[in-house]
Amino acid sequence: MQDSIIQLGSVPVAMTQPIRRLTGRLRTTRADHVVHGSKTLIAALLTWGIVAPWSPEGRPYMAVATALLMVNASTVYQSVTKATQSVVARVVGLVLALATARLLGPTAGAVAVIAVIAVLAGPRRTADDRLQIASTAVVALAATATDPLGSLVSPALQTLTGAAVGIAVNALVLPPLYLNESDSAVRDLARSMGTLLHDMGTGLSRRQLTSKAHNWLHQARNLDKRLTRAEEKVRQADESLRWNTRCVAHTRRKETTFNDTFAALRGVSIQVRGIARTLADNAHDHHADHHLGHQFLDRYAETLHLAGAAVQAFVESGPAAGSPQSPESPDTSARERLRGAIDGALAWHDTMTDMIGRGTLTEPGAWHVYGSLMTDVERLLADLDRADTH
Repeated sequence: MQDSIIQLGSVPVAMTQPIRRLTGRLRTTRADHVVHGSKTLIAALLTWGIVAPWSPEGRPYMAVATALLMVNASTVYQSVTKATQSVVARVVGLVLALATARLLGPTAGAVAVIAVIAVLAGPRRTADDRLQIASTAVVALAATATDPLGSLVSPALQTLTGAAVGIAVNALVLPPLYLNESDSAVRDLARSMGTLLHDMGTGLSRRQLTSKAHNWLHQARNLDKRLTRAEEKVRQADESLRWNTRCVAHTRRKETTFNDTFAALRGVSIQVRGIARTLADNAHDHHADHHLGHQFLDRYAETLHLAGAAVQAFVESGPAAGSPQSPESPDTSARERLRGAIDGALAWHDTMTDMIGRGTLTEPGAWHVYGSLMTDVERLLADLDRADTH
């Protein structure tokens, strides 16, 4: 009776976990929007106050536009690189406008020349750079007729000032970090692979190889999407640490971006896909002597269960960003679970290898399938073991 009460009482708790995660994400998103809006407002007002006194007619629109572009960059590093590209592109556009205005005047022919030159700028510049050069040149073309020198100097100074203000605000006012997003993406990838390994193990133990092998292969192939997303998030987190003042204040290091963890999981995903592909091929193999024996399937199912637990425990054992773990912390128990899962799976692996070597498994015609499946599991565990050791 008490057990049933405990089980019933645990259901609402399990159901509230996704709600709590969603609520946490909404709060984080809302806070990000507030910070983002505040930084944008600060950059715009600060740029206007600095540039308006000396800009033509007190209208520093180009400076404000540049500052908004820089402050809205995803990382401080992106602010600097975008600022460099923007300043160079606009200066080139202003020089192009001055040159064409002197040769052809502010006419339709000058606009056509600007468009042709921008298109033929070459592959070294991106399409955005070419478009920015052309648009800046066309906008500045009218002003060059009345004040050629001022039309070049003032916009260039506005661009430089706006870029400097935008970079400064983005770097000093809560510069963006993406460690949580990287952490979430890597853990999601590991959970997906661990769940798939566990599902394959359960299916093999229930003799569902033929009915579910195709679905397993489909899920394994879909891991590529999660892998790509995790790679993008890890790269973004690593980039957000470059020139970031918050990293200096909190003594953060690049290891917190889960680069090593993701590298290990990328190798694991290859093995998971190989296991799913081999099982799918075997399920549709019409040669009866190639089918896997029940004894092997039972042993291999247990190995997949342990491998799935090892993959999920692998990301749980990673240290939190910027916070050392004590010997009694939850990180220690997660690492112990990882070691236990790896050691258990390796023990099953040795047992099955010995059985194959002594020829005690049934269906000897499937030896090549045995070897493929065993090799994939061996490599999977070796990747986890090597990464955990480091």
